[in-house]
Amino acid sequence: MGATESVSGSRSNSRRTPRASRPHAPGYGFPESKKGLLPWSWAEQRLKKSHNYWITTVKPDGSPHTMVVWGLWQDNRFLFSTGAKSRKARNLAENKNCVVCTEQANEAVIVEGIAEIADVAARYKFLPVYERKYKFDMSGLEDDILSMKEPVFAVRPRVVFGMWEKYFQSKSTRWKFE
Repeated sequence: MGATESVSGSRSNSRRTPRASRPHAPGYGFPESKKGLLPWSWAEQRLKKSHNYWITTVKPDGSPHTMVVWGLWQDNRFLFSTGAKSRKARNLAENKNCVVCTEQANEAVIVEGIAEIADVAARYKFLPVYERKYKFDMSGLEDDILSMKEPVFAVRPRVVFGMWEKYFQSKSTRWKFE
């Protein structure tokens, strides 16, 4: 599915709870056992609570573009809106691969995923929650968002990393969705 095709608001990943393992990081000395892995709820809590998120997309020349966005973790996906002519939107139209990170690096959650255009049902669910979270009046943008004139992207995770600085060695976790 291309970045310009829409994805249903009720669609979820094939795995409701992703498979947890250790990150593959030779030389970091992570334990071999699964003992101490973070629960998926740890990552979800931080994805929901973060106020600002870093998103990295890929420019046509292959170089990265990173920007701060507001967004929501909803239905096992990260949703955010942006202007149709923004660098992010233009990049995602060409290459749907992206990375989304929470704002707190000492309890980092890093999402490697695929961005798709959210459908109208997902947008209806997104708007009131977004307005409450950010105390931001979306009424001036609502018609353009609901009529699909302005993009709302839903980033479907493929791999998510949880890195808790305080317990980096013992609890760093990778979750796979596919």
